[in-house]
Amino acid sequence: MCAKFDVTPRTLRYYEYIELLQPEREGRSRFYHSRELARMKLIMRGRRFGFSLEDIRQWLELYDTGHENRAQMEKWIELADAQMGELNSRKEQIEEAISELQALRDDVAKGL
Repeated sequence: MCAKFDVTPRTLRYYEYIELLQPEREGRSRFYHSRELARMKLIMRGRRFGFSLEDIRQWLELYDTGHENRAQMEKWIELADAQMGELNSRKEQIEEAISELQALRDDVAKGL
């Protein structure tokens, strides 16, 4: 699981501790089956999108019910819209920083 998702054992144990993952346990060994693999894919996707672990928990609950209800789906759309706004804002800030850095770099290069 660690190699597949490029995470540390500590990360997996933390996700288990906060109940995002629930692997089968035998002694100290943990066994991750298809359900946990699917949940981990969603967790990693959520992290990549910048969602908090609590937002990801809500997202996972939507999938756990087996039948999405309208209120959950509307909540998810609301969360996704808010996160897309945040990501677009960061994108604009990064593009502005790149532009400023490029201008500064060009000014210094002209002085050579």
